[in-house]
Amino acid sequence: MATVTVEINGRPYAVGCADGQEERVRILAKQFDVHVRQVAGDVGHVGDIRLFLMAALVLADELHEVRMNGGAVTPAGATSAPLSDTGVAEALNAVAARIEKIASLL
Repeated sequence: MATVTVEINGRPYAVGCADGQEERVRILAKQFDVHVRQVAGDVGHVGDIRLFLMAALVLADELHEVRMNGGAVTPAGATSAPLSDTGVAEALNAVAARIEKIASLL
């Protein structure tokens, strides 16, 4: 097993991966970093875990939209039904609030 160090939002993270998959992990990490930085720019610094969660939800939503559209993606890389910034922010805040409530019960 190989280990790759990737940088997300300015911080290094060591990630294990199968031998030969190092470059793919680096590429995926760069894509994730773009989303994390975009969310951070929209909502400010809210802690790494919450920031990563929000970015992951944005990515999951994009994947869902692509799947719902039969894989149709516009040339710019966005799905045919782009999300509004307000809608994404509201959804992410609602999910974050639910997660925080669950965490407080543990």
